[in-house]
This record gives sequence, C-alpha cells and structure tokens, in this order.
Amino acid sequence: MTDYIVAIDLGTSHITGIVGKKVEGGKFEIVATEVAASDSCILRGNVHNTKSTGDAVARIVDKLENHLAGDHIDRVYVGLGGQFLRTVEHVETKEIEDGATVLDADMDALRRQCEQYKPDDVSLDVIDVVSPVYYVDGNRDNNPEGVSCKRLEARYKLIVGPSSLRRNINMSIKDHARKEVAGIIITPLALADAVLSKQDKDLGCALIDFGAGVTSVTIYKDGILKNLSIIPFGGNLITRDITTVLNLTEDTAEKVKIEYGSAILKKDEEDKMIELDSVESKISLNNLNVIIEGRVREIIGNVIARINDAVDIKLLGAGIIIAGGVSELAGLDELLKDKSKKVRFSTVRAELIQGSEDMLGNPVYMQAIALMLKGTKQCVYAPPVADVTEEVITTPEEPKPTSSGWGPFKKKKKLGQSKDDSDRVRDGGRNSGAGSLIGRLFDEE
Repeated sequence: MTDYIVAIDLGTSHITGIVGKKVEGGKFEIVATEVAASDSCILRGNVHNTKSTGDAVARIVDKLENHLAGDHIDRVYVGLGGQFLRTVEHVETKEIEDGATVLDADMDALRRQCEQYKPDDVSLDVIDVVSPVYYVDGNRDNNPEGVSCKRLEARYKLIVGPSSLRRNINMSIKDHARKEVAGIIITPLALADAVLSKQDKDLGCALIDFGAGVTSVTIYKDGILKNLSIIPFGGNLITRDITTVLNLTEDTAEKVKIEYGSAILKKDEEDKMIELDSVESKISLNNLNVIIEGRVREIIGNVIARINDAVDIKLLGAGIIIAGGVSELAGLDELLKDKSKKVRFSTVRAELIQGSEDMLGNPVYMQAIALMLKGTKQCVYAPPVADVTEEVITTPEEPKPTSSGWGPFKKKKKLGQSKDDSDRVRDGGRNSGAGSLIGRLFDEE
C-alpha cells in the first residue's frame, strides 16, 4: 500500500489537516487538506480545551477520509509550537580509552544518556532533542567518528516545555478524536527544515513565524540550531487593539486589518476613511494604522531582542525569513529591513513537494505541510474485506410438493463459512437441526 502521512497543525486561529503520499524521488504529493476555525479551543498555540480540540480534529479527519476511497485514518502526527516552548543547553560526556578512537556506538550512547535527562523543574518535559555539536578534547569536530581522543563531549539543544503541553495533545487526539498519535513534532523546527536550505542554515538566518497567537523565532548559524523561542504576541493581539480602540466587533476588526491595515503609516492616507457596511459607519484609515504600527513595532522589537540574545544579527548571512499570516500585513517586511538588509518571505521548498504550488507559500497550509514532511509512519489503512456471499440455487432430485410449499428453494452460502458454534450464533441458530432447515425454507420463500 502507498505510504500515506496525515498531519494536524493546531493553530490559534485555525486547525489544518493534511494527507500526503510518498512518491518517487522522495517527494510528497498532497492528497487532501481540510481547515476549520479553532474557535478558542487553541490559545497561544497550545491546546486549551481538550474536548473541543478533539472534536474539531475528528471532524477534519472524517472529511479527509472522504478523499481516500474507503481507506481509514487511524493515526496522525500533531504539531506543537505554542507559548512556553524554549531551548536549553545540555552537555553529555564520555571518556574514551587510551589509544582508542571514537565509535558510532559512543555517539549513540551519548544520545541515549541525553534522552534520559530530566530537567530540575519537574513540571517540564524534554519534548525533543536536537542534533548535537561534538567536541573532542575540547575542540569542535563535526565528524568525530574515528578520531583518537580522551574525552568526547556532545552539546545538545533540548526543546522543553510544561508536561501539560504533550498531555493535552494526547488527551485531545486519543480520548476525544479516537485516533492514535503517530508523533508530536515541534512545528517551528519542522517549518525550518521545510523552508530553509542548507546554505541558509550555514550562513545564518532567523526564521520568524508571525502567527495569530504567538510569534516563533528559530535561529540557525553554522548549520546548527542556535535558539528557539516563542513570543506570546501575535495577530490576535493586533485585532484586539483595533476592537478596543475603535469600538468594533472582533470580526469587523479582523476584516479591516486584513483589507486595509499596514504596519507603516502613509502620509497620503491621513484623510482617507473606511466605510463599514456592517455598522453603517466609517473609521479613519490613519487611526487604524496608528494602532497596527504601534503593536507591530512592539512585536518586532521583541523579535530582534531574541535574535541578538542568541547571535549578532549582523552575522546572519542569509538574513531574516518571515512566515505566518501576519507576515502578509503590508509594510511589515519594510520594518524588518531596518534591522536586517536581507528579508524575504518563506515558501516550502519546491523540491520537497510534487504539484500543489499554490499551497507552498500559503500560511494556512505551510505548517501542516512541514509536519507532513517529517512523518515516517503509515497513517492510513484499508478496512478488512467484508465476508463475500454468493447465491447458489439447489434443486432436490425428487421434490415433494405438499401444501406446506416444499419444492425447489434458494439457499445462500457464505464463502469460507465456519461451522463452529460461533457461526451458528451469528446465523441466529438457523444452521442447527431439521427444524431450523424448515424455518429457513419458509423465510426464503
């Protein structure tokens, strides 16, 4: 059977489900996608209401199955990328015998040690372990296998977060959506692998995902992850500001933000008004964008501070790459160009996906595609083939016409039918004894 991967992106504004199948050349072909509003069951990128989240995922999975010609989805990959995620450094060491060289088994042993690590804060879980940087006798070595040394050191980046993050996902998917969790994947890291090239990571870059609930900042330099941090500000905060200051409903505020909003004020728009059909009134475009620019500058200020905490932004040769729904806000990229000369919009690398070009740069689908690309376990199965029956006409050699209707009759025979007691029970006892035979004849007439 074709390998199918199913992934669910739990976003603050919407939940996206995707089914992809592996094709030749290591690419994926997108088979189906479904999107539903989160309706406040996801807050700042994390599951808030496990039942509502599970019910929403179940509905999405049901719709995805409609595209699978009778096959069923029994497990899903789920993304995790909300508030409270962060990286911590962790070091594991191993002494190497005199005269010996580093073996692959030594590096595996360090990895196993790292996976057993428990943070001092018992409320935290290690959710992922990022590939380490190796040092032999204090000197960095990207490929230590076969190197003679006395001490091997591995410096890991651990992705940690409250234990409730993973627990709430499992409750939503297993208990309410009634599906198995194939794996929990760190969404910002999956997105980075989907949109960044090896050259981007080597030269150094910051991938900024401006979401509805949070903004994630993922930084690479010299090919390794330098830092992952989550800022608890997103597009919903901008909408809330508009709602409060201009006295609009949330739906109207979101609409004017998308259609008219800009992160940079323009002098030629000072006197322009926006007509609001829903409330039969007008608002000033200038007032709208004063609100938007103020909040966007605050978010960008936090982003740049996180970058500079990890690495000098001037050393990021590939610059800043932006993703997420808020990245489409007019003028946002211009504000970032004041901080970095290189700023570009992200898109899933075309060599990873066959077809579906219109989805590769669409913020609604990018995270789900990135999660799908990380999947390795078959998520779809064909239901067992039902028992097949055939109609066999049997004619007794000497029919005995009587008033009771004896004569030629039709008998249904089930292929591969067992004759044990359990089959008799399923047949309602009609295979037991002559009385059952007579009853069956009357039934079939």
